[in-house]
Amino acid sequence: MSELIVFNRLEDFISLAKKGEKIDLSVSLDKQILTRKFYPNTSGDAEDEIDMYILSADYVFIVGGVETELKKLYASGIEGESPDSTIRNIYVANERLKTDYRRLKESHIFFAEKFWD
Repeated sequence: MSELIVFNRLEDFISLAKKGEKIDLSVSLDKQILTRKFYPNTSGDAEDEIDMYILSADYVFIVGGVETELKKLYASGIEGESPDSTIRNIYVANERLKTDYRRLKESHIFFAEKFWD
């Protein structure tokens, strides 16, 4: 019986690379806007909506010719928040990216680094 192996975390690919497997990687960054609605008996009025954003990275790993996509969330905020809050959220997201990038490079997975502006 063959075993199905599912890779759904960065750590899965890092472990595989540390075992000597060649892994190719590309990274793209995304800012997704979501609208949050408030419902009765929660904070805000029943008809209120607020636009929120999520900063995420889309990782595309290629192992043995098989492509696997992985999305990781790094920060979130509210559209129209103060410039200081936006800058702080971008800073936090970039610092978290740097940590993941360092772990990937230490396991010999190389790629072009990208950051949010």
